[in-house]
Parts: sequence; C-alpha cells; structure tokens
Amino acid sequence: MSRDSLKSAARLVVKLGTGVLTDRRKQIDPAQLAQLAAQIAAQRKAGKEIILVSSGAIGAGMGLLGYEKRPAELSGLQACAAVGQPRLMAHYSEVFAKHDLNVAQVLLTHDDLEHHERHLNARNTLVTLLGRGVIPIINENDAVSLAEIKFGDNDKLSALVASLLPADLLVILTTVDGVLENFGKANPKTISVIDKIDSGIEKLAGGTASETAVGGMKSKIEAAKIAVRSGIPLVIASGKKKDALAQILAGGDEGTLFVAQPNKLQGRKRWIAFCHHPKGAVLVDNGAKKALCESGKSLLPPGVARCEGDFNAGDVIRICDLDGTEFARGIAKFSSEEIRERKPTCVELVHRDDLVIL
Repeated sequence: MSRDSLKSAARLVVKLGTGVLTDRRKQIDPAQLAQLAAQIAAQRKAGKEIILVSSGAIGAGMGLLGYEKRPAELSGLQACAAVGQPRLMAHYSEVFAKHDLNVAQVLLTHDDLEHHERHLNARNTLVTLLGRGVIPIINENDAVSLAEIKFGDNDKLSALVASLLPADLLVILTTVDGVLENFGKANPKTISVIDKIDSGIEKLAGGTASETAVGGMKSKIEAAKIAVRSGIPLVIASGKKKDALAQILAGGDEGTLFVAQPNKLQGRKRWIAFCHHPKGAVLVDNGAKKALCESGKSLLPPGVARCEGDFNAGDVIRICDLDGTEFARGIAKFSSEEIRERKPTCVELVHRDDLVIL
C-alpha cells in the first residue's frame, strides 16, 4: 500500500482527541474547533463521507466544574461528561452550521457493539445518517458507562467504529505529528510508514501525562492493530495543522501511516475479534495452535491443556498458547465447566466459522 491509495478513500472515520479540542483552561477552544470543522467540511463537500469520533466531553466538563485534574472517582468523571457533552455538541452544531452541514450525536458503550443486534442497529443508523449528508459525531456514553470510563479510550472506539462500518480510512488527529523516533530527545523524527506493528514499534509508544486525556500513543498503537487487521489503513497526524486532512487525502507525506493487512477480516469475524470482552480463555498445545493457524482447523478437545476463568456456551473466549499469549478468539460451544470435566470428546469446542486468528 502506498500513500497514493488514500486518495480513493470515500468513507473516513476521523478521531479528534481532547488535546486538539481544548485550550489551556481545559475548555473547548473555539478557534481550534473552527479550523478542524473547516478541514472536515472541505472533505465532506468534496464527496467524502465522514464520521467523527470526538473526545472532549470530560475535558470540557472539567473546566466548567472547576476540576484542574481529571477526576479519579467515577462520579466525578460522569458529572464532567454529563455537563461537557451537551456543551461539546452545541459547539459542533454551531461550527458546522457555518458550512451548511448538520451533525448528529451518537453515544455508544462497549455493550452496544458487543450485542450483535445492537451492533447491526448502530451500523444501520450511521449508514443512514451518512446517506442523508449528516456528520455523525460519536463519543462513549461516559455519563452512564462504568468500565468504559476507567479502561476505555476513544482511540479504540474510533477503530471499532471504522471496523463496524467498515471505513476506507481511519485518521487520528492528535497533538503530535505521528509516531516519533527519539521522542523527548534533541532529534525526534516522525516515522512515515509502518508496515508491521512489532515489539519495536510498541516500545516507541507511551501513555499520556495530560490532565484531560487518557491513552496517549500506546492506545493509538492498539487502535492501529484493530484497524489494520480489519483491512483499514490508519494515519496518526497533528490536528494543529490546518491542512493535515487535505494532505493525507492527497497522498502527501503527512503523519504516520499504518498499512492495512491484505487478509482483512470480514464483518462477523471483526465482531468476534474486537467487539467483546472475552469471558475466559483456553490454553492449547503447540499442535493445536499449528492446526488453527496454519491449517484452518476447528479447536478440538485433545488440544486444550486447561481453561482459565468461567464462561458459558456462546461466550467469546481467548485462545492462548501454553505461555498464555493470545493468538485467537472464538465463540465457545461448551462452558468452561464442561471443558474442565472433559465432557465434550470428539466435537468442536470452537468451530472454525466462529474463530478468528488475531
């Protein structure tokens, strides 16, 4: 894949981080929001379909409620989100109205994407909005969600939304120019293209010291893993540059491009792989791992060394090697109790159609 291929992207997911939306007072920066809206409006008027995944609700609420640091307690986070989300959407409605564009608020939790019917309903809603020329603006439903606030981040959400549609391109606009070599040193350098996410790339990623954000580059690398496995290229670039989006879609050397994998997952396999909190795990021997990864086989009882956690038939589980490294996910046909008791003997524990190699 070359950067020229990005010119043909027709459906984009654009993620805007808290750092590019708020000012030093931790409130929405009107000038910055206006220039981002102008970039997005230009691409929309050029015929691109664009979905926004926007952070900033908790950050906006922090300033309004007088928090100087991101609250540690759940109730504080939820209060900030409840106050900040309508303010955030009011700003978006105003800036896009100047470009004769309408926006829609879509609040999601991980459960919405995990539950298959709600997953499909979310996709249908987004596709309908796009067909009507509306820009959907997605955020986690932080005012009521639990684990999502504590563990989630909008980098991952943007990758899940891109996978859900699916999109042709995911762009994460942030406060840095991309993935940097020698970060924090005298000679930092932006990596232009990443063909494979290996341990060396992961070592370049860190968290964040921001008082309003979560995740940092580490979460963006995790989002990239989801996107590229779904066959979707991802670009991390600076949201401070007024022509960043135009440069990316013109095939320019802007930000860091993560190249999509050619063997992309189809819709149901993407749902199994990325839209669940696995309920448990099975550890398999080397023979079973080879059969799954190289021969396209189902998981059979003899290959299972042991179970971890408690799960029921129909739950998505992790499939790991003997070292505990996850290499696949699948829908269990039997409960952990049945597997531990060796009740299934010659039938698939996880059928190949319900199994994804990560």
